[in-house]
Amino acid sequence: MQNFPLNNNRLIYLVIGLITMFVGFFVMTLDKEEFGFGFLGITLGPILVLIGLLLPILSLFNSKKNDK
Repeated sequence: MQNFPLNNNRLIYLVIGLITMFVGFFVMTLDKEEFGFGFLGITLGPILVLIGLLLPILSLFNSKKNDK
């Protein structure tokens, strides 16, 4: 039987990252300024999407010594 490459901690970080990305995209749609040029559409939403992208990437590149 082949081992699954992702353990429980990495799967949790993956799901948290995906949820954070979707929340960031949803926050961008809540902006009431024209064409989304307010604080939510320009600043907060993209920061959440970036965090949502970095969490799974950093969890995948975490050192192998924690996977025992």
